[in-house]
Amino acid sequence: MPTNAARARTSGANPVLFLAVIMLLGPAWGVPDAVAHGRGKGGGHADACSGTARAAATACRHGALDDYWIAVGNCDNTADRDERRSCVVEAAGALGEAQDECRDQLDARRDACDLLGEAPYDPAFDPADFVDPADIGGAVAANPYMPLVPGTVWTYEGGGETNTVEVTDEVKEILGVPCAVVHDVVFADGEATEDTRDFLAQDGAGNVWYFGEASQELEDGEVVSVEGSWRAGVDDAFPGVLMFAAPEVGRVYRQEYRLGDAEDLAEVTATTDSETVPAAACDGDCVVTREFTPLEPDVTADKYYAPGVGLILEVEDGVRNELVSVTTP
Repeated sequence: MPTNAARARTSGANPVLFLAVIMLLGPAWGVPDAVAHGRGKGGGHADACSGTARAAATACRHGALDDYWIAVGNCDNTADRDERRSCVVEAAGALGEAQDECRDQLDARRDACDLLGEAPYDPAFDPADFVDPADIGGAVAANPYMPLVPGTVWTYEGGGETNTVEVTDEVKEILGVPCAVVHDVVFADGEATEDTRDFLAQDGAGNVWYFGEASQELEDGEVVSVEGSWRAGVDDAFPGVLMFAAPEVGRVYRQEYRLGDAEDLAEVTATTDSETVPAAACDGDCVVTREFTPLEPDVTADKYYAPGVGLILEVEDGVRNELVSVTTP
């Protein structure tokens, strides 16, 4: 396999720009990252979370470099010399931005490790401990903050979008666990832009688990992306908890886990808050969580849950997504 320098000599890319890119990359692109992740450097179970963060950062950087060289190859296919040079400069700029994002994600994952601890994430569960979704709200009490009662529909509005969430009577078994299928559709200007099926399960203690989602982004009725889709047990993905039966302030937990694709976390920030939206209110008994992900370090969302109703408000970047109606069977 030719070296990076050999590729530069044969690609027609600006050699001065290439040297600048290599200086920008520094030694982080070399073998030492892989060595540092090994047990000889403290990797493995002793610091599983931090080791995973380092490995993900290495993958991110190599992915950015791969994108850069594909872009340079496409630039070489441009006949006009000035356009070709501008193209390579633009590719180098994109590489720099991607590097910054990789560093930000690494910092965010390390921050998450400080909150979660270094233990490997491998949640233990027994399928026998989960309830039949059809029994929730009847023979089995629903989680008060996330009631998965079949037939319940929540409608939210905010930021120019309308979002409907319905607990269907469909059941999907994942890793032996019966999961309720929750249909979530986002509309903008009357047109569906996102169509997602979430797979949620309630255990006997009342905790609601997240076992995956099938997500579609739509444009003009056509599927343009399924990014964000994942399922526990596939490609080293694990389930997480969306809502505990008894939330405790300060608790930080994973809601989903597929490294590089699904890494949402949450922290319970309050259990005695108050809020009012068009369809519901809570007065001193609202549970509030802060949701965040290392994949988008600058994005956080505060969610408010009213007992007996569920999610009533999401606030992200100052935009309020409010519950405007709820129907129950």
